[in-house]
Amino acid sequence: MVLSQWPASERPRERFMAEGAHKLSDAELIALVLHTGVRGRSTVDLARSLLTEYGGLANLLCADSKRLLSAPGIGEAKAARLGVILELSHRHLAEPLAGRNVLENSTATRNYFRARFRDCSREVFSCLFLNNQHHIVKLEEMFTGTIDAAAVYPREVVKRALYHNAAAVILAHNHPSGVAEPSQADVAITRRLKEALGTIDVRVLDHLIIGHSQVVSLAERGQI
Repeated sequence: MVLSQWPASERPRERFMAEGAHKLSDAELIALVLHTGVRGRSTVDLARSLLTEYGGLANLLCADSKRLLSAPGIGEAKAARLGVILELSHRHLAEPLAGRNVLENSTATRNYFRARFRDCSREVFSCLFLNNQHHIVKLEEMFTGTIDAAAVYPREVVKRALYHNAAAVILAHNHPSGVAEPSQADVAITRRLKEALGTIDVRVLDHLIIGHSQVVSLAERGQI
């Protein structure tokens, strides 16, 4: 049965308007984003199959667009809509940090990094460039892959710090394993970056290690 033939009280859009988004399942919310199903399958059925294939909502929203396009019934428009959800959520979390001292809003900063990178399937090394007031100038995803001397290039971080006229930087990267415990390589690259950035008077304020449920601060541990 196509969605238009469902009783009005069971259709996601009507339920959204009558009861609110919090009453809808993940599949129903995704169905509203997808807008249409495929021949022989309702939008909700398509949403359920995607959630099953990707192992849940987080993995689906973080999925690569090219892989999404290989799924039956997913074209460029649907893949774009799914990508937009994740980007809007990131911007929503980042907005309270705009124009504020990130050190005075450390909880919001950690929550932002955790939400942005905890579900990434590969390591992403990022730099949050700050001005003299510790306000955000720019967040850049600098490197991907294993965090070691071969993957993270201090010279490139220095170049970007100069480009943004940054006064300070907060480093961050995720552990796809979900365990936020820093490795010796994490500590070593942090110290190399601190030394390199110190030559241009840019302070390394912290290095945040992001896991699934925890964010570890090397500054708090005295490892910077």
